[in-house]
Amino acid sequence: MPNKARPQRGRFSAKRKREAVLRLLRGEDLDIISREIGVKASTLSQWRESFLDGGLTSLSTTSKDVRDEQIAQLQRKLGAVTMDNELLNAKIDRMEADVPFVRRWSKK
Repeated sequence: MPNKARPQRGRFSAKRKREAVLRLLRGEDLDIISREIGVKASTLSQWRESFLDGGLTSLSTTSKDVRDEQIAQLQRKLGAVTMDNELLNAKIDRMEADVPFVRRWSKK
């Protein structure tokens, strides 16, 4: 009796998922692949849908989504707040050390 390959258990790498999905897309039977690799057919179907959704996203003509601009705006704001905090902390340190601030002379 031939030794059948055992389904591999545990987490699946992206590469293994891709290979399974590509087999599905080439027309192999869902149930057969599912049994061979040891995952539920519904899980394998979800992988296929995620794979196809990712492909659709990569083909879209808009390169940035709305969140990218929001992230950039928040990063700029965070940078400004961080700089303000650093300046205030330096000012507090000088005040606690009784170091006078530099006087600015007007250009009259």
